[in-house]
Amino acid sequence: MSVTQKMANMQSEKKSVANVQIPPETEHAAPLQKKKTYSASLLFCFHFHRAQRRAAAQAMAMESAGPGANRTKLAAPDIYEEALPPLPAVATAEATDPEPAITETSQEPPSGAEENGGEEELLDRISRLPDDILGEIISHLPVMEGARTQILAPRWRHLWRAAPLNLDYRVLPAADRSLLSARDVLVGAILAAHHGTGRRLCLPARHLECRADAVDAWLRSHSLDNLHELEFYVCRATHSWPILIFEHLVPPPASIFRCSSTLRAVTISNCHLLEDTVQTIRFPHLRKLALINVRIKEVSLHNIISGCPGLECLLLSSISRIRCLRINSPTLISIGIRSSSRELIIEDAPSLQRLLHLEMHMEMHISVISAPKLETLGCICEQYNDRRVMIGSTIIQGLRAVSLTTVVRTVKILAIHMVCFDQDMVIDLLRCFPCLEKLYAKEKSESWESITVHHKSWNLLTSLDIRLRTIVLRRYRRTRLEVNFATFFVLNARMLDSMRLEVESCDYNEHFFAEQHRLLQMEKRASRRARLCFTTGCRHDVSGIRHVDDLDSTDPFACGC
Repeated sequence: MSVTQKMANMQSEKKSVANVQIPPETEHAAPLQKKKTYSASLLFCFHFHRAQRRAAAQAMAMESAGPGANRTKLAAPDIYEEALPPLPAVATAEATDPEPAITETSQEPPSGAEENGGEEELLDRISRLPDDILGEIISHLPVMEGARTQILAPRWRHLWRAAPLNLDYRVLPAADRSLLSARDVLVGAILAAHHGTGRRLCLPARHLECRADAVDAWLRSHSLDNLHELEFYVCRATHSWPILIFEHLVPPPASIFRCSSTLRAVTISNCHLLEDTVQTIRFPHLRKLALINVRIKEVSLHNIISGCPGLECLLLSSISRIRCLRINSPTLISIGIRSSSRELIIEDAPSLQRLLHLEMHMEMHISVISAPKLETLGCICEQYNDRRVMIGSTIIQGLRAVSLTTVVRTVKILAIHMVCFDQDMVIDLLRCFPCLEKLYAKEKSESWESITVHHKSWNLLTSLDIRLRTIVLRRYRRTRLEVNFATFFVLNARMLDSMRLEVESCDYNEHFFAEQHRLLQMEKRASRRARLCFTTGCRHDVSGIRHVDDLDSTDPFACGC
């Protein structure tokens, strides 16, 4: 019996099998479209690892082809390269079938028989997997797709109800996205139909104020027992981080921390965390914590952090009533802070690798007393001369090293925001961070052609070994200061691999590339392997970090476009 026939036989049992109804637009779809919908999710999970292996093999093949395989050669071959936008995909038989086709001239099967038999065999092979593995696969599907797996075969009827629940409010169907009542009813129906435990719950933060009773009832459902991820997200439309009236924020329901003993990741937004609520809360397994637009006392925040013995990523954004934040954590790896706090003190963080100041327009003093593994630092802004960064006995005021009794050899990645490109400032920073490998530099949008910069560091390079391998200049506009800045490092950085210029779309052309090659004197570069790269259309910046998962990146300043 084919997969299509099996699904047709199960249609009559669908209403008794699933309490969660399929949306109307899916209910009236053609049977073939349904089959593709159901099969696609399963095939994706089944072929995921094989696709990874193929991608790795292709990457190795490209690497073996040599560094010139992806380079566009213009006036000066092998000197600079450009990152061209991807070509639109063309659906061809060769593109859709990664393996060579085998053509049989005799005993050719009827059209569609081989495809149907293959899908049926694949479905049977998946069905023979243990329940716990199938439940894990289903828990990674969107909740509506997971519920629909109940009609695939009798073998699948009970799996979704027992699998860990993955419930994201944003993917629920609604006739009008401005009307939330339909989705709220659907959330209640899903929780009532599901008999297993919870893996992930994602709800809008505004529900903590507008639908607090409903949120409290949902959180008390047994379907959310053993919950691992809890997120109250801020809508993208209101993600510009306005100054909130924190006095109007209300406390969340008490059930918000009911599963604190099992949570691995928590994001709390737009609420007032009372001292009595968090005083005794402990998160023994929590790895990621984000507090966004939250009103909380300093002592309460310290209690939360101390109650997370396994915390690795901490995101604090728009936190009120915190004048001084002290960090003492043996496990914390990444910190991202966007707050009006006056001071951040890293007292003891033996595992800390990434310290990110996400808001360049806020004055904050940062003191790092003990962080022996700190590798990534930024963004340090020149605009506020009162802003101080102190690492050990090294003090950086603005972007000037005012005290340099010791150096910080662990920092490998640094992001800075300059009023105008000045290599003297960077040379000072290189003396503070002599092992720096990647530098991200950004200039204010104004033009500084009339400014004269005296380069007193040109003759001091004999005592300084520039180990920079990658330099990224953002908002590059070909000004005199920018050209001088880039040329200085092209001529003096003997270990440089890549000079990346992020340009406007109007400058993304062959004439501009050739002109920059000439102006930056690439023929005289100190590193023969150095390449000049151009990108456009990207506005990535560390200030765009909105989710605690973004702190997991080894290089959070890199563009993933």
